[in-house]
Amino acid sequence: MAERAQAHNLIGESAVFLEMLEHISLVAPLAKPVLVIGERGTGKELVAARLHYLSRRWDQPFLKLNCAAINENLLETELFGHEAGSFTGAAKRHLGRFELADGGSFFLDELANTSARVQEKLLRVIEYGEFERVGGNQSIKANVRLIAATNEDLPALAQQGRFRYDLLDRLAFDVITLPPLRVRPDDILKLAQHFAVAMTKELGRDYFAGFSKAAEQQLLDYSWPGNVRELKNVVERNVYRCAPDRMVSKMDFDPFTSPWRPRLTPPAAMTTGNSPAPSTSDGTALPLDFKQVTEQHEIGLIKRALQQGQFNQKKAAELLGLTYHQLRGYLKKYQLLKDEG
Repeated sequence: MAERAQAHNLIGESAVFLEMLEHISLVAPLAKPVLVIGERGTGKELVAARLHYLSRRWDQPFLKLNCAAINENLLETELFGHEAGSFTGAAKRHLGRFELADGGSFFLDELANTSARVQEKLLRVIEYGEFERVGGNQSIKANVRLIAATNEDLPALAQQGRFRYDLLDRLAFDVITLPPLRVRPDDILKLAQHFAVAMTKELGRDYFAGFSKAAEQQLLDYSWPGNVRELKNVVERNVYRCAPDRMVSKMDFDPFTSPWRPRLTPPAAMTTGNSPAPSTSDGTALPLDFKQVTEQHEIGLIKRALQQGQFNQKKAAELLGLTYHQLRGYLKKYQLLKDEG
């Protein structure tokens, strides 16, 4: 029951989000494979759960597997199972996820991490509904609706020969692409309030005192590279650090911020001897502080765009290929708001 409730925990009212929900509702009843694509933290697993629980298979198994979390040698047995004695340590028969999910749905996350051999077997399951366990020769039937997810550009990987075109064709009966949080500004405060209230309950407090206007503006200005997952972490951390009866007045986005944070230093061997320090193709001497040089480069580009756009932030964002809210996040990050004029 908890998982079914989680499947409906997709919160938002922006146009792009509601369009995605409508897409999910349209494809959910079909017994066809679906490909879910989105950046990290956008909620691909929640979308997969919604697809399952809105389908006719809602009362059947819903299994999940993250391909990136399992060693490549073990992934095949986790997916398709193995027979006793098929390899060292295989003392007894092991049923794979496809066999266990028979009649239901199987969510396969980080699909781009699979090997060519696994992709070949996945193709057969989708096309013919059958497979063999590792070390076995008996075909096993499986009536499974596959929902696959990735944050990679699978068509580009297929062009590079790193992903099978025929598997991509079978998986992409329909593709649901999740909008990143930065294009859902109308949902940011709604999600933040939801996560804050939930964290308040978890802490055993009576009520959530709310966010100050300054804190709300910080939430809106930030670019959210980690999307909804990052928003949840940021809100929960700031709520628990705040006194129970106090409003959250300022947001702390980076938990690593500290004057005593250890920094990666270049190896001493690179700077010893009489040889000149190696340099990059643009003449920048190595070793260097990558973060500092990158930040200086980004600040320079932002200032140039602001000047060229006559300090109109929307024009500057267009010049940089960013959304307005992304640019605002960078201005806040680099404390450039005071320099706009």
